[in-house]
Amino acid sequence: MQAGQDARKKLAAPFVLILPDGTIGGYYTLSSTSLRLGELPEPVIRRVPRYPLIPATLLGRLAVDARRQGQGWGRFLLADALHRAFRSQIASFAVIVDAKDEPARAFYLRESFLPLPDQPMKLFRPMTDLAKLFEG
Repeated sequence: MQAGQDARKKLAAPFVLILPDGTIGGYYTLSSTSLRLGELPEPVIRRVPRYPLIPATLLGRLAVDARRQGQGWGRFLLADALHRAFRSQIASFAVIVDAKDEPARAFYLRESFLPLPDQPMKLFRPMTDLAKLFEG
């Protein structure tokens, strides 16, 4: 499994959903990344310092077992990932995702992610938004 290899190499931290029957329902990975300031939408650029790179958290490899899809586990895994990213003591401006296809992109758009202007399959959700979600 790629996630296991990434974890051993300290490239990503995998989180696995174990269902009550002991089977794996899905998983995701978190790792650190950065965005170039110019990748962000102009209204966002005006609100952040003019650093060349902005720290972010990459949500990668979010997947649900095919037999479990359509049961809400994807939203559950996403909520867990966003909460872990928000709770982290490592500075991060946003959670970033790279949608693999249009259905994945639509899923993230429904979950309040915003597309990057020049990369419509790369989306972000600012930590300020997560603060409202988890603190408010």
